[in-house]
Amino acid sequence: MEQKAYLILENGNIFEGKSFGATGEVVGEIVFTTAMTGYLETLTDPSYYGQIVVQTFPLIGNYGVIPSDFESKGPHVKAYIVKDWCQEPSNFRCEGDLDTFLKKHGVIGLYGIDTRALTKIVREHGVMNGKIVFEGSHSGLSLEELEEYVIVDAVKSVTCKNEEVFYPEHKKHKVVLWDFGAKDNIRRELVKRGCEVTVVPSYTTAERILELCPDGIMLSNGPGDPAENVEIISELAKLCKSKIPTFGICLGHQLLALSQGAKTEKLKYGHRGANQPALEVETGRVYITSQNHGYAVINESLDNNAKMSFVNANDNTCEGIEYTDMPAFSVQFHPEASAGPLDSAFLFDRFMKLIEGGKQ
Repeated sequence: MEQKAYLILENGNIFEGKSFGATGEVVGEIVFTTAMTGYLETLTDPSYYGQIVVQTFPLIGNYGVIPSDFESKGPHVKAYIVKDWCQEPSNFRCEGDLDTFLKKHGVIGLYGIDTRALTKIVREHGVMNGKIVFEGSHSGLSLEELEEYVIVDAVKSVTCKNEEVFYPEHKKHKVVLWDFGAKDNIRRELVKRGCEVTVVPSYTTAERILELCPDGIMLSNGPGDPAENVEIISELAKLCKSKIPTFGICLGHQLLALSQGAKTEKLKYGHRGANQPALEVETGRVYITSQNHGYAVINESLDNNAKMSFVNANDNTCEGIEYTDMPAFSVQFHPEASAGPLDSAFLFDRFMKLIEGGKQ
């Protein structure tokens, strides 16, 4: 028998829906993604740590669960909200259904609510906290307490625990992937290009990274407020002095900017989806990109050693930076996609050329 469940927003709005996945109560930051495919990648993206994710596309789960599409070992979302979920998926790669997957990993699901109305509230009022409760349960959490919920220690909670090396078939370069909550496809894109990739935890020191003698350094995506990571920013500033070719993605982009004196700010409702337009400043060309972030580098805070290479065509926020005093660049979007358009995958090739130039 289907169980009723409710989403309570910090502004007092209540949505009634039905339960799937795990049961229980959960508090998180409500965000929405406009991606029409890639729900498995969304669920397993560490950048969603601490968040209740709303899918704007109405039907989710139609191709089931496919572990080879995961971006990490399991889901990181606090809870998952959809309009409808498919109970009988159909795909030749399918290895299970969404409901069973969420139950296995303890992720609470809510469906049957008006996700369009919910998304409009978040767009108009900004990202807010919410709580999912079940019929018959009595939450002792006041709206004031709900409003005070914040995501803390996000990167520490999702980073790998030990160093691990991944080998290509034919080695060309050695790259350190600094893991702040890295999506697996970043590593796969590097290995595909002949990189021996050493993945290191977020708490790794600059000294240890230099001991590994990398040809290049990849700064990964990850969750939370970038300015919270004071120790990482300090170590990254030290590492930049080595002039090792560096490429930052999403959180890595923000941390690199912070290490060079820039500042970040929280966006009203962030950019999450597979259809965000990033305009390349030099050429005027627009690339359709996959994005998942709630913070952005403040354009006006960039120093003279940094110039914007991409801007968001919707709101003019910073989408990319190139540095003039060191071999480094970064982007706010996801060139590794998964899921999403492949328009900007060439940036990995640009990173390879930067590494090759540093070897000469």
